[in-house]
Amino acid sequence: MKIALAQINPTVGDFTGNLAKIISAAQRAAGSGARLTVFSELALCGYPPADLLDKPSFLARCLTVVEELRQATASLPTAVLVGVALPAPADSGKRAVNAAIFMDKGQILLEQHKMLLPFYDVFDEQRYFAPATSQQVIEFEGERLAITICEDAWNDKNFWPQRLYPVDPIEDIMRQKPTILLNISASPFWHGKREIRQRMLSAIAVRHNIPVFISNQVGGNDSLIFDGSSFGLAADGTLLAQAASFREDIVMADSETATGVATAPTTHEADPESEAAYEALVLGTRDYVLKTGFRKVLLGLSGGIDSALVAAIAVDALGAENVLAVGMPSQYSSTGSVEDSRQLAANLGIRFEILPIAALFQEFSHTLENLFAATKPDLTEENLQSRIRGTLLMALSNKFSSLVLTTGNKSEMAVGYCTLYGDMVGALAVIGDLVKTRVYALSRWVNRNGEIIPQAILTKAPSAELRPDQKDTDSLPPYEILDPILEAYVERYETTSQITAAYGFPASVVEQVVRLVERTEYKRQQAAPVLKLTAKSFGSGRRFPIAARVQV
Repeated sequence: MKIALAQINPTVGDFTGNLAKIISAAQRAAGSGARLTVFSELALCGYPPADLLDKPSFLARCLTVVEELRQATASLPTAVLVGVALPAPADSGKRAVNAAIFMDKGQILLEQHKMLLPFYDVFDEQRYFAPATSQQVIEFEGERLAITICEDAWNDKNFWPQRLYPVDPIEDIMRQKPTILLNISASPFWHGKREIRQRMLSAIAVRHNIPVFISNQVGGNDSLIFDGSSFGLAADGTLLAQAASFREDIVMADSETATGVATAPTTHEADPESEAAYEALVLGTRDYVLKTGFRKVLLGLSGGIDSALVAAIAVDALGAENVLAVGMPSQYSSTGSVEDSRQLAANLGIRFEILPIAALFQEFSHTLENLFAATKPDLTEENLQSRIRGTLLMALSNKFSSLVLTTGNKSEMAVGYCTLYGDMVGALAVIGDLVKTRVYALSRWVNRNGEIIPQAILTKAPSAELRPDQKDTDSLPPYEILDPILEAYVERYETTSQITAAYGFPASVVEQVVRLVERTEYKRQQAAPVLKLTAKSFGSGRRFPIAARVQV
């Protein structure tokens, strides 16, 4: 049987648009001879719908769009497997179920609900969905199809060192002796996720001697980025078909002849991790801007590495004509920073405007001088400069209907080396899940075929330029020390003693960094949404109290 894996980029709540994408893909797949076209988890309503699931009108629309799809595909020679949220049984205690609908020739042949509902990191599915209590295999075209939904395949005791659930839906459904295993997913991207996903499903294919096909969502929805990367595996675990990453795609595979087409180009990049991270950020930025109804963005261009990388991402996401860069030099800004920004803008082909803030800073200082008379200049004056810049960016945003992209990195957000209502002002934290050393790695990747980010930006010492001769290392350990500490503490929850023992850093330095992380939770909870790239990013997947005293 020829199976098409159709990964589309749905928008949450855009039933009309999502339905059109699914019908179009099904028609294309049918034209290529597919007898079955497989779409992703909740493709009809978009994933994750979050508290929209609490609205009866949302679930009612889910019901009607299933009927519209049934009618639209009734004459097609391909069956359709698609995900959607549906009203839950009245006695379930929940509003919805996460369902996979199998339809063919105008008939709904199976409605399978998701059994394992993730409730960790960014996932909240137990908040909304009632779990399935049973599974069934469906007979189709001489095959016995086992249909699973995303997490249902992520609890293999032979693959994971520790299971999260007491049951394994794959193990259970294999007792019904299926001949093909199908998985519809909305599996978000983070570093290493694509490789883990394929190894995990390959292990299932080999262990149960069964072909495995996964159709995964692609696109950005708020902080989450979905890579697609759908694939089909033969019963021996070998790859039959591979869809592209970070774009819509349809690939074909034949379960009987164990053949398929790998349309995804093989990467020849020397740094595939940076390539994947960059493509993910471009996709996440584009979808966040366009799906919120905007077309243009703007950002402050400081002459530093962070804003340079964000500008490059913005151009690749939206086109140079839709990006405005603004330099806002103060009396502490170096001439080199302004010229480096100007050169970067020229390399990217974006509009660059200068709005000096020295006079504004003087006016603010004059207004405050009576109240500040008995004090010495300190962080207050430094932050005031940043907040003036934030005000200017938001004025431009309002006037020209452009979203502001923040330019802070994960290292800064972690330790609070950022200013509320200043450089944190904006709609999207594009690189908020990249530690500083990774910012440099991605910037070097941007320059792989020639200089886009000026070399001077790559080599200068990082500085906020808020006081004379300021350097980041005046306040923080060097990033080569800071970043491993942050990754260990924030992403892996290692203790100070574990970090000190593992890396050999002085205990006092590790404890200083941990204190900074703990005392600035209030800033992070007011930050713009962060595009997720790591297993533990700042945002909905990391929830800590603000009013707390954590012992380091």
